[in-house]
This record gives sequence, C-alpha cells and structure tokens, in this order.
Amino acid sequence: MMEIKLPTDVKMIIDRLCGSGYDGYAVGGCVRDSLMGAAPHDWDLTTDALPDEIERIFADYKTLDIGKRFGTIAVMVNAELYEITTYRVDGAYSDARHPDEVSFSDRLRDDLARRDFTVNAMAYNDREGLVDPYGGARDLSDGVIRCVGVPAERFGEDALRILRALRFAATLGFTIEPETSKAILSQRTLLNTIAAERIRDELLKLLCGDQADFILRRYRSVIAVLIPELKGTFDFEQHSKHHNRDVYRHTVAAVRNVEPEPLLRVTMLFHDIGKPLAQTTDKHGICHYRNHPKIGAAMTREILRRLCMPNAFIDEVCTMIRYHDERFKPEPVMLKGYLKLLGADMMLKLMLIQRADILAQSIYLRAEKLSNLAAVSDELRRIITSEECYSLRQLAVSGADLLHIGYASGIRIGQTLDQLLDLVIAGELPNEKEALIARAKELFDKPE
Repeated sequence: MMEIKLPTDVKMIIDRLCGSGYDGYAVGGCVRDSLMGAAPHDWDLTTDALPDEIERIFADYKTLDIGKRFGTIAVMVNAELYEITTYRVDGAYSDARHPDEVSFSDRLRDDLARRDFTVNAMAYNDREGLVDPYGGARDLSDGVIRCVGVPAERFGEDALRILRALRFAATLGFTIEPETSKAILSQRTLLNTIAAERIRDELLKLLCGDQADFILRRYRSVIAVLIPELKGTFDFEQHSKHHNRDVYRHTVAAVRNVEPEPLLRVTMLFHDIGKPLAQTTDKHGICHYRNHPKIGAAMTREILRRLCMPNAFIDEVCTMIRYHDERFKPEPVMLKGYLKLLGADMMLKLMLIQRADILAQSIYLRAEKLSNLAAVSDELRRIITSEECYSLRQLAVSGADLLHIGYASGIRIGQTLDQLLDLVIAGELPNEKEALIARAKELFDKPE
C-alpha cells in the first residue's frame, strides 16, 4: 500500500482549517487513489467547520457556493477548485438519489458512515494519518468492493451507487463482495429513477474498464435495466458455423477484444443488437442475418439518444454499426470508394471493429478472415499515406475551376466534382488538372 503525499495546496487548506481550531482531512476517492499509487483526479476535503466558517477562514481566497445547503464550499487556490464539505448526516432519500435534508455533525465517523463503499470511506491528514473505521484499506488491498453498512440501505439512498459499484469493479479489477452483489441484483430496478446523463457517464467508464466483460456477463440483468433492448440478445443462439456463442456472449467477447475507448466499446456493445430481429433460416436450418447492421444502427440511435449521448458520437457509432459487417477486399478501387464515403478515420476504426468481431467468433475460417483483414488494413494505410486521391479535397480541380470554364454556381458544380472524383478513383482519369478540366468541359456540354 502506497503512502499518501498531500499536494502543497491541499496541505495548506488542511493546515489552515486545523489552525483555526477545526478538523481537516482529504477524503474519499483521492485517498483511495493515493493508496493505490494512482494520481487523484481531484482532492476533496472534509471538516467539522460549518459552511459559513469555511468562507470566513478562506475569506482571502475566491470561494464558490456549489452546495452550501449540503455543506459544500469550493475554494479556488492557484487556479484549482477544491471542494470542502462539512461533516454531515444525510436524511431520507425519497427520490433514491438525493437526501431530502442533511444535518451537520462534528464527528468524522458520521460523515464516513454515509459514503458508498469502504474504499471510498477513508480520510487522511498528516497529523493523524489514515482514518479508516470501515476497513477500506484492507478491502483495497484485497481488491473488494463492499458497501459501508447495509448494502440495501446504501443503494436505497442512492441508486446510482449500483452502477458505481459495477464501474469500480470493472475499472479497478475488484470483486464485489457477496452481500453487496446480492443487493445490486435485487435492487437493480431502482436504476430506473436515475437521470440518463448520470447513467451515461457511469456506463461509459464501466465499458472501458479492463474487467468490463466479466461485469457485463455477471450483471447482465442490471445492464438490461439500463438497456432493455439487449435482453433480446440474451441466450439467442446463432446456429451458424461462424459462431460458437449466443449473441450476447459474442457481444461481450467483442467488447473485450477492442481497445478501451468509449466509441469503440459502445459500437461493439450494440453491433449485433439487430440480429434477433433480422434472423432468417434457410432450408438447411442455417440462420442468416443479412439486414442486422441496418436494423442494429436504427435501434442503437434510439438507445443512445435516450442515454443523452452527443449527436456526433451517436452518428459515428451508428455509421460503424451500419458498416461493421461489410466484406472489404484489399482492392484499391473498392477501398477508395469506401474512403470517399466514410473517411480515413472511420475506415481505420472499422478495421479495429472487424478484428474484434472476428476474434469473438468461432475458429471457422478465422485465420482466413484475419489474413484478409490484415491485407485490407495494409492497403488502406498505403492509400492514405501515399495520398492517393479518394476525397474532393484531394482532387486537382475545385469549384472555382469549374466556375472559370462556365459552370454556374450551385448543385451542378457539386455533381460534376463528384463525377470527376469517381472517375479518378476508378482509374479512368488521372488526378491532373488539365485532364480533369477537359472532362469537365465534356460534361458541361452534355444536357443535364
């Protein structure tokens, strides 16, 4: 277990609180991360000083009321905001998210008792060292997520803690202790009370965790509360030589096989969600899913909108799902056509998507699929790095050139440039201004 080294500004805040006759501690995630040897994203502090006293003590600094009713004052020190919260005891949580009221306390233990998990219920200052009444350091060392007190009560207070437990387990590689796990499963429907934005943020972090695949399998019933459409993939057998897993288990394996970036992991989570609706069976009993990318992209768009994902993110995920099953070949003309349609960045991401998909399938033709994908990837990179023409911005003529030879501004210029680009991609014209202008003149003389 690592020692905790307080940053200079944090130490100053604690010393000033203590010098004014109050307690002062770093608390929560910053203590947890420090003990794990990770750099905390931010440093939260707690004290027995009331909010008005915090403002008085730091009167020579800029302070912000970011939740004074709940005891939190932010202090700006060297352009960084530090949240200082008065010890408190929470009242009832009628909305399963926020306490109806809080009362302030003069005991650190009261404040730690209201926190979610033991690994987040530790405090530290240099004078007293680690304050750990609930065994958080031991659980941290053992790799265990355990609720403070009774799990059902903690989740009843704030249902988002259910998802936070899964996220911590996925990102830290920890085990969820049995009673906490049991409460997660039994109280999972409380997640229906949580705002979509909060669910989105936790889900994205969970999906990018090293142990996301285990959590997605073990707690699939919890995931189904968030995304009911996934239930259709549970235990849905594919009856194909290309697959040795049902759709959901294949999906989870594909998530594991792709890089831990939100865009890629979300794409893999939904890439086959359309299969149950697309399934057809031929006379030999073999199942086919010819329209599943299109169906899946439409389903995913609605899901991601519901989760309040950014529009650009939604568009990119849905485009990758729409094209994830394309049969690319290492042929320049074909690949330039796709580069024109989708762009270089999207095509390179699709290579990662397809590789993850193949690795999650059966071994039937796997070597051949991977060999073809490698050849496609190599050819894509060759085209991109050699700057061969596949986009309008690479074309040796522009709209201004067409205006100069008599074209009127408007839609016909765009159509002509597109035709010229197609001819260059097909190898029927060199990407040279003189040749392109000559063909543009021929096209200009043709009736529309």
